[in-house]
Amino acid sequence: GEHVHRLHADPAAYIKALEDPARDAYQKPHEVIEALALKPGEIIADIGSGSGYFTLRMARHVGEHGHVYGVDVSDDMIRHLNERVRDAGLRNVSTILARPDDPLLPQPVDRFVIVDVWHHVDDQPKYLAVMKKHLKPGGQVVMIDFHKRDLPVGPPVAMKISREDLIAQMTAHGFTLAREHTFLPYQYFLVFEPR
Repeated sequence: GEHVHRLHADPAAYIKALEDPARDAYQKPHEVIEALALKPGEIIADIGSGSGYFTLRMARHVGEHGHVYGVDVSDDMIRHLNERVRDAGLRNVSTILARPDDPLLPQPVDRFVIVDVWHHVDDQPKYLAVMKKHLKPGGQVVMIDFHKRDLPVGPPVAMKISREDLIAQMTAHGFTLAREHTFLPYQYFLVFEPR
């Protein structure tokens, strides 16, 4: 867990950690994608897309008329994702080298998907305001992150945001918890909609 956070300084090692097949065991990417029930034509923003773990999977589900924006603040990650997108021949993925407080999206999206990233965002109120502005009517913000307790994976406990605190924060910023999935062993999986 903590070693991944130390690896930010070493992009190659960090990418390897993100793409480690052992991650699939707890991250359950197939089940997460199923639970999202993505529809063809959807526009998705994968915030903190990293190596593209979810970006590429979501791209296959939104189809040729849909689009996934892989948004990250690391140029190493964006370069890596650009290579993966090119090698996979995907035409419905764009990468965005974003600002820490603004995803710099070129158009409104149906969903923001934010996996294990929210604790890295310093100006969360500003980010929430930007997301609200960029959500299409009926849009959603999907938050998946580690429970705030000692776990064999994820960041140190002090860095984590508890499920309750996140729900309180989202509620205070005009979102409502629309649904929750509980099949992930170490993470909460919350779906918010603007009130």
